[in-house]
Amino acid sequence: MSLTVLLLALSAACCIGFGFVLQQDAARRAPLGDFLSLRLLLDLVRVPRWLAGIGCMVAGMVLGALALSQGRVSLVEPLLATNLLFAMALSRWRTGCRLGRQGWAGLWLLAGGVAAFLLAGQPHGGRAEVDPVRHWLVVGVVLGLAVLLTAHAKRSRMSSGPALLALAAGLLYGLQDALTRVSGQRFEEGGWAALAGGWQVYGVLALGVVGLVLVQSAFETGTLRMSLPALTAAQPLAGVACGVGFLGDRLQTSPAALAGEAAGLVAIVAGIVLLGRHPAMPVGTGAATERALAHR
Repeated sequence: MSLTVLLLALSAACCIGFGFVLQQDAARRAPLGDFLSLRLLLDLVRVPRWLAGIGCMVAGMVLGALALSQGRVSLVEPLLATNLLFAMALSRWRTGCRLGRQGWAGLWLLAGGVAAFLLAGQPHGGRAEVDPVRHWLVVGVVLGLAVLLTAHAKRSRMSSGPALLALAAGLLYGLQDALTRVSGQRFEEGGWAALAGGWQVYGVLALGVVGLVLVQSAFETGTLRMSLPALTAAQPLAGVACGVGFLGDRLQTSPAALAGEAAGLVAIVAGIVLLGRHPAMPVGTGAATERALAHR
């Protein structure tokens, strides 16, 4: 792993983590009628704190794209999952809450899981998969799961809805990262003409808008603890699946390596869940919860 890719990916994670905290603080005050609607973005665009959060997220996406242009998706995605650490750092500064045993356990599980996955898998490049059936099968599975999760979230918005929407958004963001790498390769090979001539760049934009609506709807109807861990866990898993599925990423496949990769992924998810449930994470209620409490 090059130092440049490491610094770019961690800088991207920092910006994204800070951006999520600022966005949720603004989105939780949005009208409930904007749920899963573009009107939600139109309302939030008038909120300075939300715009600051979006600015941080855009900066993170640019840095992440630069990291993806120089490193494999299966290498960069686990590093981007550390955005939860930076989100927690900002939340801890705002709340003054100490890490404690749970916080330190989550931190070490997340950091150790990333290190274990990278050391065991040793992601490296290979020939990109050109079989269109395999390519579209991976894309279709990711999109299909996101649609199913969103449909179920619409029926359970007050309970598991925020977590389901965050899972769907994480899947879309993982696919978006894979298409970002393909778009970068097209630009390197043929410039702006090649970039505009491929569908991948338009897919990146569409996934970005849809994912943004899903994330803000999750932030609107639930606490950050309910949504951010699911979002952070789903994105690297989808990104690694796409990287191996059709971008030519290769991982070590010996029994010992597979065991290490699996243990690393489990540790990443466990660390994300522990950090997401830590008291330092904001627990401010969303508009839906506030309204329900007001009618009691």
